[in-house]
Amino acid sequence: MIRPAIICVDDQSEVLESVLRDIEEFEKHFDIQDCDSPADARSVLNDFEQESKPVALIISDHMMPGETGVDFLASVHQDQRFPHVRKLLLTGLATHEDTIRAINEAKLDSYIAKPWKAEKMKNTVKVLLTLAVFDMGLDLGDYSESLDADTIKKCKEGSEDTHKTVLSNLLQGDQGY
Repeated sequence: MIRPAIICVDDQSEVLESVLRDIEEFEKHFDIQDCDSPADARSVLNDFEQESKPVALIISDHMMPGETGVDFLASVHQDQRFPHVRKLLLTGLATHEDTIRAINEAKLDSYIAKPWKAEKMKNTVKVLLTLAVFDMGLDLGDYSESLDADTIKKCKEGSEDTHKTVLSNLLQGDQGY
């Protein structure tokens, strides 16, 4: 079974540790890599690309020295090597303009405001991983314990419009789609 990667990027070790703790249940099916900067994450992305390791999800803080999470995620979006990667922005300080830019330029899949509740993080990650695994054409059954059953059902029934609806609901904070 292929183990796609989840990359978590934050310059604050306490926040990074909290994210890792909240998503540790996904380690059964996904390799989780933590990075303390966008530069470190780019290096990991390059290594994964050379190893032909798929990347399912990037969770990135917004406010970091040197490069914002929005800029980093926008550059990942433009990188043709990672067409199926889902992008989640963590922020406590993003302006309305930053959020709009993240959606338009980085094709952000979702964002979570700091501080977050662990359950919100887990549910959001589960939906995004489901979409990534579905888009990569991997066997959903291999990952079923880590995926969202409602999203699987909707993906199997629908088309690209289903993806847009699921993501729109995530961005609006509605997980009862």
